Amino acid sequence: MAKKGMITGFIGLGAIGLPMALRIAGTGLPLHVWARRPEQMTPALEAGAVASDGPVAMAADCDVICLCLSNTEAVEEVVFGPGGLAEGLKGSGAGKLIIDHSTVHPERTREMAARLFEMTGAGWVDAPVSGGPKGAAEGTLAVMAGGLAEDVERASEILAAFAGQITHMGPAGCGQATKACNQIISASAISGMAEALSLGLRFGLDIHALPQAVKGGWADSPLLRHYMPRMISGELVGSTRTIIKDLGIACELARARGTSLPVAEQLLDTYRRVQAEGYPESGIGSLIYALESVPLGKDQEQDG
Repeated sequence: MAKKGMITGFIGLGAIGLPMALRIAGTGLPLHVWARRPEQMTPALEAGAVASDGPVAMAADCDVICLCLSNTEAVEEVVFGPGGLAEGLKGSGAGKLIIDHSTVHPERTREMAARLFEMTGAGWVDAPVSGGPKGAAEGTLAVMAGGLAEDVERASEILAAFAGQITHMGPAGCGQATKACNQIISASAISGMAEALSLGLRFGLDIHALPQAVKGGWADSPLLRHYMPRMISGELVGSTRTIIKDLGIACELARARGTSLPVAEQLLDTYRRVQAEGYPESGIGSLIYALESVPLGKDQEQDG
């Protein structure tokens, strides 16, 4: 439980950010929220949060500020742009903390953390999450944290509201580097499912039975149990744009560190081609569509 009276701010009330904020509100912790579109704040306000006037006001009013934004550029804009958090933290940042749950580039994270501290004295913890909206709502997210040990310890008092596991991976940027590793594993597994379903479909298998057939074997996993039935039904969830962004971060980081990620590079190229073929937002289903050119949820033609 967070310290009584610690005021938390939250910016980024999207599919994952909103349930995270609601979990914080559920602890009874004072919570301030802000969004460019006021309607995004409504569920949090109904849960007892206070609407902030903007990043500058939030920086002045809150002890800890959580971000859950779409990309590196969005984080930089909210923190360092005109009317950003850094402006509000100048002269009062010592002892305050930004916790960034966005998935962004690890090296840029290190630069932003150093810049913020130099400008304001405020700390920075990069704490990307894995587990999706369901994990956020249920309080079971895996949190991969980077930052000073004392900052991560303080952040953990907030993270406990929505995390099932919090792992301190090292200094600033290490949480984001861990998330890049996570995304390589996840994207590889999801793409493997798509190819397995394509093969099964071509051979004439009852693909609706495939998740049950591999249950308990080495191929089974929470990821498979969560995603494969949705892929079979033709449900289009997630975002190809997000997959491309995250794999791009991983591959760029690898090149900068003098190594290569041949599988991730191939997946990145594949998803870029899928996007170019007209499936910009079809997420985990997009590769199935590219392989089969038909939704799996429709009647299957059996090979004779």
